[in-house]
Amino acid sequence: MYECENSLIYIRNKTVFFLHLRQIVERMKTRKTIIVVDDNKGVLSAVELLLKNYFDKIILLNSPNTLIATILSAQPDIVLLDMNFNGGVNNGNEGLYWLHKIKQTRAQLPVVLFTAYADIDLAVKGIKDGASDFIVKPWDNTRLVETLLTAIKPTKQKQLKAATLQNAIYWGESEAMAKLKTLIEKVAATDANILITGENGTGKEVLAREIHRLSSRSIHEMITVDMGAITETLFESELFGHKKGSFTDAHADRAGKFEIANQSTLFLDEIGNLPYHLQAKLLTVLQRRSVVRVGDNEPLPVDIRLICATNCNLEEMVAQDRFRQDLLYRINTIHIEIPSLRQRKEDIVPLSEQFINRFNRQYGKSVTGLSDEACHKLNNYTWYGNIRELEHCIEKAVIISDDSVLTADCFHLPRKVIPSMENETSTLEEMEKQMIGRAIEQCNCNLSAVAAQLGITRQTLYNKMKKFKL
Repeated sequence: MYECENSLIYIRNKTVFFLHLRQIVERMKTRKTIIVVDDNKGVLSAVELLLKNYFDKIILLNSPNTLIATILSAQPDIVLLDMNFNGGVNNGNEGLYWLHKIKQTRAQLPVVLFTAYADIDLAVKGIKDGASDFIVKPWDNTRLVETLLTAIKPTKQKQLKAATLQNAIYWGESEAMAKLKTLIEKVAATDANILITGENGTGKEVLAREIHRLSSRSIHEMITVDMGAITETLFESELFGHKKGSFTDAHADRAGKFEIANQSTLFLDEIGNLPYHLQAKLLTVLQRRSVVRVGDNEPLPVDIRLICATNCNLEEMVAQDRFRQDLLYRINTIHIEIPSLRQRKEDIVPLSEQFINRFNRQYGKSVTGLSDEACHKLNNYTWYGNIRELEHCIEKAVIISDDSVLTADCFHLPRKVIPSMENETSTLEEMEKQMIGRAIEQCNCNLSAVAAQLGITRQTLYNKMKKFKL
């Protein structure tokens, strides 16, 4: 009888243990997605069997050729990446190449490298290049699972911290910013389309992120698209997605930005750069609230909150037939104009102090503040590049300074370029070419500084340099 009771207790305890273990596993399955890339089908099958209790979705790729497209469409939490894909080649260069491609696409996405060759130097190089960890084949099951789950957890914390820092906005002391803050608090809770305008460097994307943070959609990541950087040929594919085989390089189905932003906020930056003939396609999607992937006929409903931004005068562009009036009405339910830094000079020094603190942490410096002469110099500069130009200026000063206080001599502020009028018959294009050339020379070919000085975007600067062959 005693042995029987002990057996029952053992069975009961064992049952409780496995129930507890099952609960732990279920809690760990929080709809995580992993992409596993390996050219060995046996490895893929074994890994899939091992990880099915830990990941809600496991995507297996036997080639990295479609990896980037899959990352964009599936939005995984982690990638397990083999380092060699060609038979007889085992130097790991392929893995490092695809690691770099992943980081260019989604810098915060954790990547664990997978290789049959225990090369410590290669492991160190991979981790230095952004990999989270390194697993050697044949692997230990427990070690592999722990490595993957550990790689996900801290990355999510880093993303949350980075998002918090990115979303932080300094409202300042000016009356203009106080009014803007009141307006943002009213409209953020709605789903109204918002158009943000303002000069280059005023913080239009930062404001868009603040609106998203204050909205009910903030549980999802805001999706950003730089309209000035998308080529016309890829416009539909990037925004609306495409089906496999719809064009030459369409090796897999791909979700567009509208689909990815479903139930979140879609931020279209530099909307004024969208060519006129493509504006109708964007308008159609906004009206129907559905997208049709390239190569498909089935409309996919999308639920987004749209925020657009530009430094262009869209009403003037409408008058010149360069921007559709109906599209302007659609994106302009709420219009928010961000004041330039020249209109809020009382915020220059406080902003500078915030940048000093940030760059102290970034570069391991211990600058305590600004001298009175430095404050006077900063307050009396025009800042046509606005907050972005101020930020770059403070960063440079913190890097080069050996003192605890930044003095006026730490700031080498360029004089604004005024085109020469020596030849009064010069055309406008010749004057523009001359202005850009002088700015490049004054800024020592620092194109970010040149763009800020001229008050144009870097993309616009590149286009003009190509046009004038500078």
